Amino acid sequence: MKRKASNSLKIEILELIRLYLENKGESTFNDELSLYKQIGTPPKWENGQLALPMFHLSKILKMKPVELASDFCEFANDKKSSHFEKIENLGPYTNFHINFSSFASNFLKNIESKEFFKKELFSETLKTMIEYSQPNTHKELHVGHMRNLCLGNSIVNLLRFSGVEVIAATYPGDVGTHVAKTLWFLKKNNLEAPSENKGAWLGEQYSKANALLEEQRGSELEAKNREELTAILKKLKTQTGEYYDLWKETRQWSISLMKHFYTWADVDFEHWFFESEVDKPSLKLVDEYLEKGFFKVDDGAVGIDLSDHKLGFFMVKKSDGNGLYSTKDLELARKKFQDFKIEKSIYIVDERQSLHFKQVFKTLELMGFEQAKLCEHLSYAFVELTSGAMSSRKGIVITLDSLIQQMEKTIQERYLEKYKDEWESEKIQSVSKMIANGAIKYGMCRIDSQKKIIFDMDEWLRLDGNSGPYLQYTYARIRSICDKAESINPEYAKNLSSDKEGKLLFKMNSFHDVIQEASLKYSPSLLCNYLYDLCQDFNSFYADHPIMNQEESVKHARLYLIDNFSEVLKEGLSLLGISCPTRM
Repeated sequence: MKRKASNSLKIEILELIRLYLENKGESTFNDELSLYKQIGTPPKWENGQLALPMFHLSKILKMKPVELASDFCEFANDKKSSHFEKIENLGPYTNFHINFSSFASNFLKNIESKEFFKKELFSETLKTMIEYSQPNTHKELHVGHMRNLCLGNSIVNLLRFSGVEVIAATYPGDVGTHVAKTLWFLKKNNLEAPSENKGAWLGEQYSKANALLEEQRGSELEAKNREELTAILKKLKTQTGEYYDLWKETRQWSISLMKHFYTWADVDFEHWFFESEVDKPSLKLVDEYLEKGFFKVDDGAVGIDLSDHKLGFFMVKKSDGNGLYSTKDLELARKKFQDFKIEKSIYIVDERQSLHFKQVFKTLELMGFEQAKLCEHLSYAFVELTSGAMSSRKGIVITLDSLIQQMEKTIQERYLEKYKDEWESEKIQSVSKMIANGAIKYGMCRIDSQKKIIFDMDEWLRLDGNSGPYLQYTYARIRSICDKAESINPEYAKNLSSDKEGKLLFKMNSFHDVIQEASLKYSPSLLCNYLYDLCQDFNSFYADHPIMNQEESVKHARLYLIDNFSEVLKEGLSLLGISCPTRM
């Protein structure tokens, strides 16, 4: 993606630079983006709100930076718009003092009209597929799965807001040993599923199956169990027989459960890939390249030696003729580009698969797959409980179902009890869902993806900490204030001139810079940090600037400010997939 200048105040500075260079006889000015990125903030508010180092321009004009800063300031003060109060040089820096009483009116009207949220942030983008949320069927869905889901969904939202054409895809694992274990356990114990919650029940049976197999490891039953599991896998490959019929039925239970949670999380996918769909084609692809001499046979297994690339031996077919994850990923990459005509493919998968994807992409490159360089693995660290790591095999998880129920119950008791006699039960349920949704999504996106997350429900539900509910509560608080006002007159925006009002306006105006950075780095945590700081600035402002009991000009100016502030906050939260209740 190629970034565009988007911050209106910084764009005004670029225009001053262009005029100055023309005045100096420099007719070409084609380094705008580089200069745009250099515009920063002075360490002290009283020294100005934006600062431009003059070192880069000094090389163009062959002037000393300090002399250039002084000369430029004299020129710029004569040409500046009313949005700048004064422009001064501090050594080799040019500092810009914003006239917020002038800036506020146009800026806030731009937000009010929603034009503020329609800027083109990138001049060059690639059609991108983002594959995220790859839960296994026949297993329990737990809180750890939400990191992938929330991270992927927010990145999709960020890129789409930025103007990128995105295809959101999911890739559930519906074949493999974990499936065979579950089916084996169901048949062995002649188990019948309950009439409801079949997907969750199925996940419990997988954990029990795994526990039983572990218990019998080393006993005389181990070899027999292994033979039975191998036989089940072979039966599934033939796509006939009772185990295949049971696989189809139970697989659908898991898919229904996935869709249930995706609906709860307001997440949608344009396309669902399944491992079972690429199983046979992937083996055919391997055989084709084996005949070409690309892959080699090593002790019965098929693969490629990537030692020259420090990636070891990459196996693509086991000695028993079965494929692996690696086999399917080779075919899946080809399928994505061929069938969907994408220009970039992003895989959001946990950090354990880092070596795997390096091997996949390098193998694709060596196979002559030109789009290999357009494939990217976006890794993330694990979610742990305060008690330690989770494990589906051992049943040490907080299931999504129990998490949601517990969260919504806590929210209703802690925050919504006061509305029990005022709201209908459907509204209480709707708002509690919205808050739980916000708590989970913000908690999963707030931490840099490379850092481990410790899930703590009480921390994530706090109204006075760095949490989703804190941001939602700030929004609801503002809406309550604005709803009590009979009207809001935007003509008084020129009365916004205090430092805290200015800081709030300045922070709001940096919205697009943050979105650009978060989009380029695939990092929703940058947006989370910004929104939290934004709310901190609002609460600092509100503590010192009363609204409703002020004279009309001040009251309306501040109402207009916070009314539009809430729109920026709401838009930012929506990019994280978070909705905002108007009352909490």
